[in-house]
Amino acid sequence: VQLQASGGGLVQAGGSLRLSCAASGRTFTGYTLGWFRQAPGKEREFVAGIWYSSGGKYYTDSVKDRFTISREKADNMVYLQMNSLKPEDTAVYYCAADINRLTSVSPRYWGQGTQVTVSS
Repeated sequence: VQLQASGGGLVQAGGSLRLSCAASGRTFTGYTLGWFRQAPGKEREFVAGIWYSSGGKYYTDSVKDRFTISREKADNMVYLQMNSLKPEDTAVYYCAADINRLTSVSPRYWGQGTQVTVSS
């Protein structure tokens, strides 16, 4: 399984970015895919997840009204649209996948990270 994340960058507070994750190597039916992030000096934390088959979504509270996760099944792509970005959103963002809900496990599959930096 390969999860290829892209789309990070430098943006001013209040701005937007869209992260992309290209998933390959298996059928993801029944899996949940999503995003984690790790800020400097902090533990990795869950951000958002989406059930690949049903499209059901779930978020951590701090991003619920600002970020939107989506998936394009035809292309095996997962996206994270991030709006109203804040300096505290600065982190390396990782794409991940597991058969279980991402908030309850350490995901089986990880992609490489993409850096998001939000300036104040």
